[in-house]
Amino acid sequence: MDAGEYLETAVRDVLTATDPGLDDQIGYAALLLAVTGALDEADRLVEQWLARTERPVAALSAAPVRARAWAMLFEARGGRPPWAKGLAPLDLDAEERAHTAFLRKPVSDLDGVLPPGAVAEVVKHLAPSRPDRVRTALADGDLARWASLAGQRPDVATLAGTRALAPALVAGADPLGLRDWAPACAGALVAALHERHPADLGTWPELIAEIMRLRGRGGAGPLLRGRSPLPPPASEAAIRSAELRLGVELPTDLRDFLRTCDGLPADVVFPRLLGTAGLRAENGVVILAEPAVLLLSASHVVEVDPVLGTTVHPSFRAALRKHATLLAQAG
Repeated sequence: MDAGEYLETAVRDVLTATDPGLDDQIGYAALLLAVTGALDEADRLVEQWLARTERPVAALSAAPVRARAWAMLFEARGGRPPWAKGLAPLDLDAEERAHTAFLRKPVSDLDGVLPPGAVAEVVKHLAPSRPDRVRTALADGDLARWASLAGQRPDVATLAGTRALAPALVAGADPLGLRDWAPACAGALVAALHERHPADLGTWPELIAEIMRLRGRGGAGPLLRGRSPLPPPASEAAIRSAELRLGVELPTDLRDFLRTCDGLPADVVFPRLLGTAGLRAENGVVILAEPAVLLLSASHVVEVDPVLGTTVHPSFRAALRKHATLLAQAG
């Protein structure tokens, strides 16, 4: 499997496909992550899909084999994650019998009629990897052989639906060798979901509350029951005093941010945002953060990253929205 080629196609589908096409791609990607042993990444992807689309979770497993695959994985991991509560329970013994019969079912109705060599010639056009051999590998529990035959878009639902193999997959068997790639895959697909369905964070309190939720701080001061380390809102007098000291009139969105919280603590991916007392100006540029990687220059917010380089955001709010998106991608 060419992981790069797959991800390029998957991201394009997430951005442009119809809703059923989006559901299909996310459903496949989540199972692909799960069979690599990246269960947390699979859960994160599904949770973001649910949050952004508000579609029924059953849409991810409309095909019976996908529903079976999730059921076998849930059994192997010892329970269902919260997102899976909307999936109908299955009789796993009955599903196992049906799956075993499917794996042993002839690929062609000509099996038993024509000689084996002739059957091979007839069915080889169905898939370069010969679906009869792929099924046999799963029926025999041979993960390595299955991976060698799986092709560019491996049938991960049939793999995960094989009850005897599900525990090894959950334990991290990773037959496709994609475990190290899984976080990047999930992050790219989550980013595409955010681009297709941007969060409606219309007010500053909503945006700050979402940032604090994603940070996992457990609350956002008066925004979420007063349990947060957020500074209180700045007064109009404090904002005006800062403007007089800096010699500039602050943009409206920055003033609105300060009215919501007078600064913002740092986290692992964003610096500490300065409140009214900490803002300072150097050579006509207002320093917005500590360390000084976020600057206000000519009404634009400039972010200086030693690794990624310089980004010019059209507004302070745009910089904070980007931060929220990065937090969501990081899970």
